[in-house]
This record gives sequence, C-alpha cells and structure tokens, in this order.
Amino acid sequence: MANSARAIKSAEASNLPFIYRQYSREQLLDALRKMHLIRQFEEGAEESYTRGLIHGTMHLSIGQEASAMGVCLPLTQQDQITSTHRGHGHCIAKGADVKRMFAEFFGKTTGYCAGRGGSMHIADVTTGNLGANGIVGGGLPIAVGAALTSKRLKTGKVVVCFFGDGANNEGAFHEALNMAAIWKLPVIFVCENNGYGMSTSTARSTAVANIADRASAYSMPGVIVDGNVLSEVAEATHNAVERAKRGEGPSLIECKTYRYRGHSKSDRNRYRTKDEIDDWMSNRDPIIRFEAQLREFGVANDAELEAIRQSVRDEIAAGIEFAKVSPAPDVAELAENVYTEQA
Repeated sequence: MANSARAIKSAEASNLPFIYRQYSREQLLDALRKMHLIRQFEEGAEESYTRGLIHGTMHLSIGQEASAMGVCLPLTQQDQITSTHRGHGHCIAKGADVKRMFAEFFGKTTGYCAGRGGSMHIADVTTGNLGANGIVGGGLPIAVGAALTSKRLKTGKVVVCFFGDGANNEGAFHEALNMAAIWKLPVIFVCENNGYGMSTSTARSTAVANIADRASAYSMPGVIVDGNVLSEVAEATHNAVERAKRGEGPSLIECKTYRYRGHSKSDRNRYRTKDEIDDWMSNRDPIIRFEAQLREFGVANDAELEAIRQSVRDEIAAGIEFAKVSPAPDVAELAENVYTEQA
C-alpha cells in the first residue's frame, strides 16, 4: 500500500499516527470525503424528513463518522459487515451510492431494497454490506454465521459486526461472542458506544466500566479507542483484521463516540444537557479533528478541503433530486420481493 509520508512536511514519518504511515494521500482524502458524505447525507435526510418527503422515523449517526469510516478503511470490498438501526454511515463507508440510499428513504423503486426497507434495512451485498437491522443486537448472530461461512469455505473474508452500547446487554451479544471464540471465527465485533442506549446512559445500564472489558470472558482481545479519531479506529481495526486472517479468531473493539441528535426523530433529548452536546460538537468533532491533522501534516490545504466539501454538497443535492423523480412502487407489485422462489 502506498505511503503518504512523502507528502507530510511537519513531522518524521515514523512518529506519525497510523493512517499517515499506512495510507496514501488519495486514500486519506477519500476517507475525509466519505466522512463528509455520511454527515451531509444524514443532514439531507433530516431536512427531507422535516419537509415531509420522508415518512416514518430515522436514527442519525451525526458525530460518529470516524467510527464508521475508520472501521471500513482497512476492509476490502469482499469483506462483509452487518449494521444497525443507526447504520447510514456504515453503508456509505462501505461504498454505498447516496442516490440509491436517498431513493430507499423516499420509498422509491430505485432504492437499494426497491423502497421496501427504508432507513433501517438498507443492504448492498455487492459491497459486502449484509444489511442494517432494526432489532437491537440483531446483526450479531448474522455476522457470526457469515464468518462461519467464510471459515468453512476458506474465502478469506473478514466480517465486521457493528452494534451499539445498548446491544451489549442483549443475550445475542454473549452468545455471538462465545460461539465466535469457540470456533475462532474471522469476525470483528465493533461497539459504537455513544453513551446512551436510547435514553439510558451506559453508566446506569451496564455493570462494567467499559464494554471492551467483557472481551476477556470470551478469550478475545478487547480494545478501547477514541471513536472520534479516525487513525485510532483504523489502527485497531487493521490489527483485528490481521489477527482474523491469521486464524486467531475474533476481536472486540469499543469506539467511544457520541451522537449529536436524539435517539430517533421522536426523541425530545431531555436526558442530556446542552453543555454536554455542545462540548462534543465543539471540542471532539471527528471531521474537524481529521481536517486539522490533514492541514498539520501537509496533506491538504484549505482550498483542497473546501473543494471536497463542495463536491459532496453537489453529490447530496443530486442524490435528493434523483430520489424525488424516481418512480414510486405500484400497488400491483405489493407482493413482489417478499418471498423467494421455491427451487
């Protein structure tokens, strides 16, 4: 893999954070672009919801972009992921087209699931995305099954399972980690701990101080990273991928992060203080921190960063327009794509 150290003027390459030693300038800027794409997609979806163009609800991950992108950065297109009800960032980081994502939100036939899945059930097997899931912890056993397939068929695929802090108290969490450890499966469990399971803080709902502490009970590494620092997330994931490919089994990564919006669109957000939210937004924002590093290490200047933001704005506007003009499903097609054909 190409090294970006030659583009960096302000520090010795050996002292640079992981991603600046591991990835090229083009890869770093693409990672930034996808982080902007995740945020602007969700902001566009939120605005479309407010305007009545999207119905139902949605769970936004604004503020968690480094977690999604940092985990997917070391993965290949063939590697697979399972996602959550707060999974738009995972989809985009794994390579989803925002036009088709908007179309899915709008309930249009050009969406990833022909408008049948909506916000919480987007899947794209062509990029290794096995799907988001509206059930808390629902992706855990699916990821273990996919990892078992990879091991039995010797495909070399690594499977990543995203889940929130609320899922670590579900029975599926413990069953999945135990089975993955017994069979030494190539699966990485990634807990995006944003501090709250719906409206209940992890301090009130979880007996251990850190969710990664539970890894030792299942004989696997448990790593805690700042989920708002892209390099920390990517390095932990890289190490877990290498471990899985060596046949050493699963890992658990806990990304400490934060969601700026409420649990869902119906959340009045009364369980958090404005000061707490403002502190995360002002001092720990993952995109601001990554852009600051790119400037510091001479990877990109202000004009180049603004050009990335503008290209993302253009792509988001085009995606919303695509969704608006896409055809709605016909009532006569109601029973299609519901059952598989019998062999």
